Order: sequence, then structure tokens, then C-alpha cells
Amino acid sequence: MQCLHHLPRAGSVSAGKKVVCSGSPQPDTTGSDAKGGHKLGARAFLLATAVSVTLVLALTSCSAGSRGGAATDTPHERYARALLDSGLQATVLGRDWLTAADSVLRVPLEITLPYREAGAFSRGEARAVGYRLAVPAGQVVTAVVKVTGRPMQVFVDLFESAADSVNAFRYLASAREDSTGGPGTTGSAAIPRTYIYTAVHEVREQATLVLRLQPELLRDGRYQVEVTTAPILAFPVDGGSNRSVQSFFGVDRDGGRRVHHGIDVFAARGTPVVASVSGVVGSIAPNELGGKVVWLFDAARGLWLYYAHLDRHAVTKGQVVGIGDTLGFVGNTGNARTTPPHLHFGIYRRGGGAIDPWPWVRRAEIQAPTVVADTARLGSNGRASGSGVVVMRAARAGADTLRRLPRDTPVQIMGASGEWYRVELADGVAGYVRARAVASASRASVHGRHGASQR
Repeated sequence: MQCLHHLPRAGSVSAGKKVVCSGSPQPDTTGSDAKGGHKLGARAFLLATAVSVTLVLALTSCSAGSRGGAATDTPHERYARALLDSGLQATVLGRDWLTAADSVLRVPLEITLPYREAGAFSRGEARAVGYRLAVPAGQVVTAVVKVTGRPMQVFVDLFESAADSVNAFRYLASAREDSTGGPGTTGSAAIPRTYIYTAVHEVREQATLVLRLQPELLRDGRYQVEVTTAPILAFPVDGGSNRSVQSFFGVDRDGGRRVHHGIDVFAARGTPVVASVSGVVGSIAPNELGGKVVWLFDAARGLWLYYAHLDRHAVTKGQVVGIGDTLGFVGNTGNARTTPPHLHFGIYRRGGGAIDPWPWVRRAEIQAPTVVADTARLGSNGRASGSGVVVMRAARAGADTLRRLPRDTPVQIMGASGEWYRVELADGVAGYVRARAVASASRASVHGRHGASQR
């Protein structure tokens, strides 16, 4: 069997992810699911345990680059290559790990930001989980994964979903391990510890991203993932907030003869107008519409930031400024003479036109729902508590329905988000059900026991 597993980098000719196998044996589908997870039989488990030392040695040499791996390889790529080098791809466990990595990208769960979920990994299964999230331009996505368990490595990777049937995913970023702590700070490998992984990515064009979590093989543990967004730019008026913005991008101006190419931030005259980025002042030349203005260039992102209707300036052309430095003061110069003092704030791409600045400065005002579903049940089996229990694509009311379950349909509880469980069915379908609709597997209904006795 020959199997190629690779994750081309962002900007590469073949940006995407593939698992291409030739001569693969037919997989044993007993206990498998759509995520590529496979419950180990005793024989397979012992085999995988016996070769784990070989895998560790192969991974160590791969990470050091002695096998020709590029220094920019992701931890997930190096681990996948170690599986191949050690021959573990020929085992059920190794094959399922590689398959899970691919399938969760292609069939991810949908989440609404901000998002929080608690979940569990089992050493007896090779699993991964993927989350799809839609992000507007101008936002920074941060995924923080806290893992509790014995020493382990968890691979946390961000991809962009591309409109390409061949290279469907573009690699964006991998998480770094920030720190360890908790009960295991004594350094004992026998004591569970907390490992924190953080992945951060700026979204400069509206995008659909996929976040993938996958632990190394043969590891137990629990985790919490939290995905949040924040504006890329600092708010342009000192002390301002979302409620300070009272006129938005794209609305009609001058009776429909033009449209508004920015947002208006209202504040008292003389309030400091501040740099939203570190950059260079390109111009302070006045104009008829904007009055006293500042053009600030953000070289890192190729953006021109436009501050208009200033009462007076605090910078000069060519001046280098940092985030939060005062550029001028709120006023109503230019065509704003008949309006209350405010800042007109616009963003223009270098070589392009105006873009909506609102998502670039809008601050998040809601927090991810607290997990209230019973996390003690994570990793256990349950059953649909009634007839017609709905499995949904996302953990929210109104999400797409994936399946309606007959009473006592078995489910495996893999995660908890708010009042929802993330479950997997026997045929591999994964989705969310309300926690109250999942009964203990040991308490099948009278109807279910009666039905089973007749089969």
C-alpha cells in the first residue's frame, strides 16, 4: 500500500489537502464513522501499542528534518509523514487517523461565533473534529484549545474553504502550544496536565474557514475549544464604542447621487482621533468633502485609512505613528458643517476602491454560550429519549436538520456546547441534539425494550 498525505502551503501552486491512496485494503467498517474514527479491537489495539515506540522515533527524526521535511512543515504534516515512515498507515488505526484528518475537512460541523465546546478524546479511537465558520473581512479569528490529560500533542489547524473541486482547502495557520499547567506542574507524566494551543488568523477578505482538531494516536483527554473574533483595527475615536457609529457604509448621500464610503463616529468636538494601525501619514491636505483630513497608510495590509471632518490636526505628512497615537480631533469641517461633530472613517485598498470599515473596527458584544449540558457524559453512549429527536448541523435553533431519530436510537456523545450535545450515529453521521433529548444508554424505554424483544 502506498499512501500520500500532504497539506500544501497557502499560496502554493496546489494549495489544498489531499489523501491519495493506491492499493489500499478494504477497510473494516465495524464501529467506524464518517469522521474516520474506528473503535479498536483488542488485537488492533495491542498492535498499535507495540509499534508506538517506532512512531515516536520516526516522528522525532521527521521533526528534526533529517528525512528531508521542509522547515515550514506543520506539526500535523510531520506526524502524518511519521505514520507513513513507521508503516502505521497499513494498520486500521493509522489508516483511520489519516482518513479522519481528511473527512472532517470535507464534512465539517457548522458553528456560529463566538463558540465554545467541551469534548473528549479516547485512546481507543482515531478521531478528528472539524468546524466550519463564516468570517467577514476585517476580523481576527482566535481559536484556543485547552486539553487536559496525560502528555499529548493535539494538532489544531485552520484552513480556508476554496471554490476548487481539486484543491478544496488552503492552509492558513497552525496552533502553537502556549503553556502547560494545572495539576501536572510537578512534571510527573502520570498526572493529568493542561495544554493550551492557540491559532490566530487575520481575515482580510470574507471567507469560510474550517478549524480542525486532531490528537495524536493512543491518547485520552478532555478539551475545551473556544473560537472568537475581534476587529483587526483599533477603534478610531478615543473612548468610542459600537454605539458611537450612527451612519454606515453604502447608504445614499446627496439624494442618491453618491453613496457613503465609510462610517460616521459621533463624539464631542475635540475628542482625540487615534491611529487604528501603526503606519505613516501620507497626507493631511484638505478637500471639499472631508475638510481637514488625515490619510494613514498601513503597509502591512496595503490599506489607506481616511480620517475626515477633523477640527484640527495633530500630525504632519510623513510622520510615523503607532496604534493609539493621536492624529487629530473630532470636528465637522468640510461638508459636515451643518451636522454634529463626528469622524468620517474610511478604508481603501491600495490599487482598489473603498471597503466597508465597520467589521474592521466593530467590537464583539456577545460571549460564547456557557456549556450547561452535563460534561460528565462526554465519550459515553446514549439513546434518543423520544421519537423524532432532531440531529442538526449546528448547535442552534433553526439550523439544518440532518436526521430525525426513532426512539432509543443509539448515539455517542462526543462534545457539549451550550445546551447541546455533539453526537455521532452508528452510520457515521455527526451533528447536534439538545442534551435533554439524550437518555442514558442503560435506560432504554419500555417501548424500545418491547420492540427489541419482537425482532
